[in-house]
Amino acid sequence: MNSEDNRNLILAIALSVLVLIGWQYFFAAPQLQKDRLAQQHPQTQTQATATPGAAPQSAASENPLAPTGAPVQAAPKTREEAIAASSRVEIDTPSLGGSIDLTGGMIDDVVLKAYRETIDPHSPNITLFSPVGAPAPYWAETGFVTDAPGVKTPKRETVWTADATKLTAAKPVTLTWDNGAGLKFTRVIAVDDKYMFTVHDSVENDGAAPVSLRSYALILRHGKPEVAGYAVLHEGFVGVIGDSSVQEITYPNIDKEPNHIRELKGDGGWLGFTDKYWGTAIIPEQTEAIDARFSASGTTQPVDYQTDYIGPAIAVAPGATASATARVFAGAKEVATIDAYAKDLGIKKFDLMIDWGWFYFITKPLFRLIDFVYHLPFVGNFGIAILIVTFLIKLAFFPLANQSYRSMAKMKKIQPQIAALKDLYPDDRAKQQQAQMELFRKEGVNPVAGCLPMVFQIPVFFALYKVIFITIEMRQAPFFGWIKDLSAPDPTNLFTLFGLVPWDPTALPMFGHFLHLGVWPLIMGFSMFLQMKMNPEPADPVQKTMFAWMPVIFTFMLGAFPAGLVIYWTWNNTLTVFQQGFIMSRAGVKVELFDNLKRLLRRAQPT
Repeated sequence: MNSEDNRNLILAIALSVLVLIGWQYFFAAPQLQKDRLAQQHPQTQTQATATPGAAPQSAASENPLAPTGAPVQAAPKTREEAIAASSRVEIDTPSLGGSIDLTGGMIDDVVLKAYRETIDPHSPNITLFSPVGAPAPYWAETGFVTDAPGVKTPKRETVWTADATKLTAAKPVTLTWDNGAGLKFTRVIAVDDKYMFTVHDSVENDGAAPVSLRSYALILRHGKPEVAGYAVLHEGFVGVIGDSSVQEITYPNIDKEPNHIRELKGDGGWLGFTDKYWGTAIIPEQTEAIDARFSASGTTQPVDYQTDYIGPAIAVAPGATASATARVFAGAKEVATIDAYAKDLGIKKFDLMIDWGWFYFITKPLFRLIDFVYHLPFVGNFGIAILIVTFLIKLAFFPLANQSYRSMAKMKKIQPQIAALKDLYPDDRAKQQQAQMELFRKEGVNPVAGCLPMVFQIPVFFALYKVIFITIEMRQAPFFGWIKDLSAPDPTNLFTLFGLVPWDPTALPMFGHFLHLGVWPLIMGFSMFLQMKMNPEPADPVQKTMFAWMPVIFTFMLGAFPAGLVIYWTWNNTLTVFQQGFIMSRAGVKVELFDNLKRLLRRAQPT
């Protein structure tokens, strides 16, 4: 190896190490830290720092038409105490538990019955909404506001009267309040068997003068929530207003907007907040012209994040009644449920509540295929479904792979001629390359054809990564053995001798995130090693060294990936080995796997 080869080798290895470090630092390490904190403190949330007798300052208070005020009470220390501090209507449906606060008539207590914080069946259910005074208050409210002086509309301290003590999917609840000055407000709250509330607000004017009101809806989130921090996943404000594209803005980026507000206008749509697996949204009538916005307020931490909309002015004459209907979504981002709401309720682009990403046209169909296979009678396991879909993808790419491997077979046949050209021009690389290109044209060889299957599989790889990472259907989905959650990394670790040594190597500073290396990543690395050995070793020493190290690099890179993706990659490599062997055997070309392994073993033997 000459000095130029040495420089190229050092540069190639350095670049590979930088890629590995960058990936681990920006993607793997944050998730490992988040998972570790979640295991240690599964219920830790930001504690609201409200002053006793006050409530979080709302961004809506900056708008004279938006609701102001809040329940005046000392802030309890726990969620249970906050719930017990006021009269409530219980929520009890197949999917939701919780309650509605009669002080303010707010939906501020929502628990998801079907989802728990960990794979432990006795762990707490997922809490979505929480009331003022609890850790991390988060609620939705609707109603009417006015800018007319002296007209009393319901506020957050208003105490409503309910006609029932429980809200179910079969029976709505009606709340009433009389302002004592001629206006009677009625709020009918219904909920389906999933996650959609329908809130019908109406007002009857028994006074002597007309009033002008505007309907509104908002969701307020006090304090910045904990997010996964992945570039591949959006968490924060999200919505579609009118005919616009999906609007997404993160919690830090709202501070970059003018006055910390992004204003939106249009007819209908929806807006709210999205977490990795959960979402909330307020949804006006789809033909109603609204002024909407995302906003943040407060000069000290924790701040309030709010998404709200206000409808057009409504003139209510004496003796007349006016009404407005809003929907509130609060639940799990189940693909079938979200799609059904978008279709059945006509909500514009509501399916984009799920962050399918740039490869939407690949990602969502790929999920549908995996989900279809999963529901087949003989499957019932998402891991098996991924293996079956991988096999189907291999079949779809077979013509391309066949062409690629045939080109590789031709390349192998002309290796002696290529070696002769190197002997002919030992010190002139330019003439070597020129002669090789002429040889390729003469023999009909495409030197980059072997890369084509990989190039076409990259979008599929990222789409599958997105599916496994974002879809709640993959959350806590088991495979076999020690893999209890396909969306989480392999829980075993080589550096603990697979559980024999009681320590956490991933907690080490600087290098800890490199040390998440379970059984499946090791199997994946071995499958990639076998795939590399299917081909002749490159004559170029730099390429030869890079190919030798590539399985090691990928093993460490995929160590902290979701187990489902590592299983996919392992199975894909295994299928590739059999596919390549089959195609090259049919083309009359010797498969190099066993000869390469024998040469490797001979080199490894001591002399």
